[in-house]
Amino acid sequence: MPGAIYAEGLVKTFGEVRALDGVDIDVPEGTVLGLLGPNGAGKTTTVRVLTTLIRPDSGRAEVAGIDVVKHPNAVRRSIGLSGQFAAIDDLLTGRENLQMVGQLYQLSANDARRRAGELLERFNLADAADRIAKTYSGGMRRRLDLAAALVVSPPVMFMDEPTTGLDPRNRQQLWQVIQELVAGGTTLLLTTQYLEEADHLADTIAVVDHGKVIARGTSDQLKEQTGGEVIEVVVHDREHATTAEEVLRNLGDGDPVFTEHTRRFSVPVAGGAKLLAEVIRELDTRGVEIDDIGLRRPTLDDVFISLTGHATEEEPAGETDQDDAKDSKGSKGSKDAKGRRSGSKAAARKEAS
Repeated sequence: MPGAIYAEGLVKTFGEVRALDGVDIDVPEGTVLGLLGPNGAGKTTTVRVLTTLIRPDSGRAEVAGIDVVKHPNAVRRSIGLSGQFAAIDDLLTGRENLQMVGQLYQLSANDARRRAGELLERFNLADAADRIAKTYSGGMRRRLDLAAALVVSPPVMFMDEPTTGLDPRNRQQLWQVIQELVAGGTTLLLTTQYLEEADHLADTIAVVDHGKVIARGTSDQLKEQTGGEVIEVVVHDREHATTAEEVLRNLGDGDPVFTEHTRRFSVPVAGGAKLLAEVIRELDTRGVEIDDIGLRRPTLDDVFISLTGHATEEEPAGETDQDDAKDSKGSKGSKDAKGRRSGSKAAARKEAS
């Protein structure tokens, strides 16, 4: 049975750019899927298809058991969305923004006011609740946008890089909010550039590149695909680097990699703590003084480099950003949509007054 978020064979092109090339997704109810990939991989395009903002060229998708193409309005009533950029009204206060969203969802004026107050407290915005939003900092705007996505506690949530621009404290706070939502039964699709975020929040991870899902699994499963453990050594003096490299090559399972400015070697190994002790003894015997040494498992960074050939924040050479290409080709439609949304906001304000 398909999950709360389901997609099969999604294809979407923008001119010569094939943003999605057969994306398959299945997210069980009450779980978190982390959708990861480099810039231009198709993550945001996938979110926009699933949230009915654009139509796929082919393939099918369901959210909360509802076809996103056949019944888009019904899908919209079942989801919350926080996009990459804060979608708030700069001329309203923080409180008015949240009350307006509540009334657009047909909450009573009293319920909208109560819910706005709860969310302002939850996102540390209570002190700025009655300031107009254009005076907010970037991080405050981001938090207000996230609060707006949670006004009605939807059964399915989409968060497109939700913590971009947040400081570490507010990022941790949002992680706690997400965990509480999921514990209450909410299903979440999360795109992020922070691999620590996916490691911390996602039940499963799908790695997207060039519009395709190229790997999926839990964080541990993806790390296991990358290989075994890695020993890292920081030598005290660069003059000992050659000797250290020789020791690590003899005891490791590959060629050591040396980072000049940090004096750090890393080498894949098999043997765990026992081999680590042997490396320490051999370095000591050879007179190599070290500042640090450790054994670690592969990280999601290692997974990305292994699967895609580059880190998440890098854009593949020779590619345009597929999401940027989409925005430029569809900019007129986006402005029209904003205009319609502004009209709805004005109507809601009038009704509230």
